[in-house]
Amino acid sequence: MDISQTIAEMKQDPNFADNVGMVLIHNGIVRGWSRSDGSSICEMEVNSDLDKIESIRCDIEQMEGIYKVAVEAHSGIMKPGDDVLFLVVAGDIRENVKPALALMLDRVKTEAVSKREVYREDAS
Repeated sequence: MDISQTIAEMKQDPNFADNVGMVLIHNGIVRGWSRSDGSSICEMEVNSDLDKIESIRCDIEQMEGIYKVAVEAHSGIMKPGDDVLFLVVAGDIRENVKPALALMLDRVKTEAVSKREVYREDAS
């Protein structure tokens, strides 16, 4: 996802300026280390359930003050530094947009994305 382009496209909506005072973005990237114990990761297998993610996106877009939500989720074998997940949440005020982004991220990660880390010693 080109974040600047995505926001520019959102701004083309004639109702954007009347409804949006904040846009928050999440860019999830494959880490080079395991969150559990710090072991080096050489790759990560990611599976994203795009139908479930779309359902979550629709739920979040219905929250108070939220105008538009854009999502791009990748699947496959990825290397450290690769982009995995983009979330863009546009809405009226921070009290509405911040919790919406946090909920979107938490739901996508727990309900729609699975990952398997491949460690350096496993890759031989």
